[in-house]
Amino acid sequence: MRFPGLVERVAEVRGRIAEAVRRGGHGQPVRLIAVTKTHGPEAVLAAFEAGCTDVGENKVQEALRKQEALAVAGTLPDGVAWHLIGHLQTNKVKALSHFALFHAMDRPRLADEAAASAAKQEITLDVLLQVNVVGEASKGGYALGDVAAEAERLVRLPQLRLRGVMTMAPLDADERVLRTVFAGARAARATLRAAGHPAEALSMGMSGDYEIAVEEGATLVRLGTVLFGARS
Repeated sequence: MRFPGLVERVAEVRGRIAEAVRRGGHGQPVRLIAVTKTHGPEAVLAAFEAGCTDVGENKVQEALRKQEALAVAGTLPDGVAWHLIGHLQTNKVKALSHFALFHAMDRPRLADEAAASAAKQEITLDVLLQVNVVGEASKGGYALGDVAAEAERLVRLPQLRLRGVMTMAPLDADERVLRTVFAGARAARATLRAAGHPAEALSMGMSGDYEIAVEEGATLVRLGTVLFGARS
């Protein structure tokens, strides 16, 4: 077996998530996204067999290669939801039609290009607004102070369905900073809702901080290392 113990790790993580929901008191359902970046198509199959129907990829081309390889082999699982969770160049927005949810809508130009592409394809894209709560220079995303104006502007782009907010906490952040970041994302989601967007999702929490993220209201957690081990 390519990923021995994966079924048990998924079960353990789900148990930890359930406990974190109870501690946090938000009572929200939480979906586990198995992040298969840098692993081959077999990771997608292993995740699905372990009960994970949501798969996350950082890069468009890597995701499309896996989708094609699985389709050609006749092993593409029916019912897998593909999530694009990483930064996207504007010249690749056409590929968003291959994903159930795009987590990293991080700038106005990208939103405009994605909406224009969706209009040409006559589709609606489900997206999350990425927020950069503490202003990290190394990360993209909207500042909290810019969310209200952008939320109003995006109402005029019906090709984009804003399903919520995504954020990433700084690496090695302490608990105080983690909670500040995750609470900021929760506030951004409330701003989207106030503008009329169907923003129910909070995508936040990775292998090192997902339990605190769930305590703070995360509805989507993006886990790779804790499931598949360290990446090459």
